[in-house]
Amino acid sequence: MADADPTELAASARKYWNSEGYTDGGVIREVDYATQSGGLDPMFEGIKIVDTDTHITEAPDLFTSRAPARYKDKVPYVKLDNDGVERWYVGDRNFGSMGGNVIRKDNNKVLGRLAFPRLEQAHPGGHLMKERLQAMDDMGIYAQICYQNSGVTQAGSLMTLGDNDLALTIVQIFNDASAEYQQVSGQRIFNMAHLPFWDKAAMETEARRCHDMGLRGFVLPDTPERVGVPSFMHDYWDGVLEMCEATGMPLNFHLNSAVDPNTITWEGFGFEQTLAVVATMFSIGNAATMGNWMVSGRLDKHPKLKIGLIESGAGWVPFAVEALEHQFNEMLPSKMGLLHKRPWEYFHDHFFCTFWFEKIAPKYLLDIIGVENVMFETDFPHPTSLYPGVQAHLKDVMGGHSREVQKKVLQDNAVRLYNLPF
Repeated sequence: MADADPTELAASARKYWNSEGYTDGGVIREVDYATQSGGLDPMFEGIKIVDTDTHITEAPDLFTSRAPARYKDKVPYVKLDNDGVERWYVGDRNFGSMGGNVIRKDNNKVLGRLAFPRLEQAHPGGHLMKERLQAMDDMGIYAQICYQNSGVTQAGSLMTLGDNDLALTIVQIFNDASAEYQQVSGQRIFNMAHLPFWDKAAMETEARRCHDMGLRGFVLPDTPERVGVPSFMHDYWDGVLEMCEATGMPLNFHLNSAVDPNTITWEGFGFEQTLAVVATMFSIGNAATMGNWMVSGRLDKHPKLKIGLIESGAGWVPFAVEALEHQFNEMLPSKMGLLHKRPWEYFHDHFFCTFWFEKIAPKYLLDIIGVENVMFETDFPHPTSLYPGVQAHLKDVMGGHSREVQKKVLQDNAVRLYNLPF
């Protein structure tokens, strides 16, 4: 395994959410919650809507309350810094904010920021199960596929601790808690598992353990070589990919694309200007993730592998796949023996995408993208989340489709990707 720069990796955790994004400020959008919390609209009666991208904030005592005795003083903990912002620490090292929580505890929403400075200001449904289930009921959501909210469990950062056993323990605590969320929620909340991918044997063991606990998928970075781990082209990954293929557990790439949008905004922008462009380009950047897998030959080696392109939108898919169709002709004639399918075939056989704020894609592009490949999300409680007005938006964008299409997009595709128990 190649050596990664510890300084760069540690900085990546601190920059997971830019510090300006969770200081006081922004603009509060007042929400008339009484008119926005009526639950499932009658149009969708009988459909169990699956929200395929949301975030569970790691509770402040998640690690300290579960750590074995030898690590009680070493696992991540939350500290209130002098600037009034709560952050995760491991020892005296800053591991960044608690993540995106823009829904206030009074149900109003802050705009132009990434989070409130302190967790107590945010909606308790961000990290408490009872309140989360109530918020889901209010939005008309039956189940949620969830991801971490902070950067404290990012494997690339944990690698810099210099203690692989401690790093593995942190990952296992997170995965154990995720399995508990499923049970406590009555099989309605499904947190995606993390893997200690700095160690091949440990990664394969933990992947199997997660499957045996009933977890439903993994979240991974698109370019692990950036943190000193072999790329997906290497046989280092064979064991995990084979297990995922055999069990049907999907890989999820959640904005971890090969493109860093922070490098392409104009100098001189204010925070909000940069954020607007970066948020857009992070989504479109998953086109690179998709392209990497399509040209790699990996999908021919693992023909049953399922891949979620998460929090990325859907409207860019037709252009990106059409572009790859052209590039296969223009750039890859020497690889035709390696690649057994065309880009649209790869997409329909392996990939799932999500929409939330979009209107054009769910209204007009489902047949082009593939009604078997599109899912719905809210991104609750993150910035850009579809909140409030979830049911009104779904009525608008899905109302013109048949009941069969509505059920596929809002329920069945997610059930099939994540092997959900309903």
